[in-house]
Amino acid sequence: MNDWNAQVIEEFRANDGKVAQFGDAPLVILNTIGAKSGQLREIPLVALIEDEAMYVFASKAGAPTNPDWYYNLKANPEITVEYGAESFAARLDQLPDDEGQATLQRQSAIMPQFGEYVESAAPRVIPVFSINRR
Repeated sequence: MNDWNAQVIEEFRANDGKVAQFGDAPLVILNTIGAKSGQLREIPLVALIEDEAMYVFASKAGAPTNPDWYYNLKANPEITVEYGAESFAARLDQLPDDEGQATLQRQSAIMPQFGEYVESAAPRVIPVFSINRR
């Protein structure tokens, strides 16, 4: 884990899910299992929260390739998620492209940089995952 992620995770856990540099943006920490290593990986991400639904985006800040955690989720979708002060078991399921892109558009309306990520990632389609509590 890089130092930036470690600092975000530390602040998240010390402040019930709040991290100053993200303002009011909802954050989650995905506790994934490495697809190749089998080791625990902790990934802080901005999420979209709509009523009881939660989503995360494999945007990699608009890079042309998917983030490593994407492959971890594809191999091991049953994980632990941290949100606010709680931790819960969940399954992350990739949405079909059309549904995922509609969800990503809703996120872009709230946080315009996600729209920028879509443009810079093209022609890669940014995968979107629903967080489903167990």
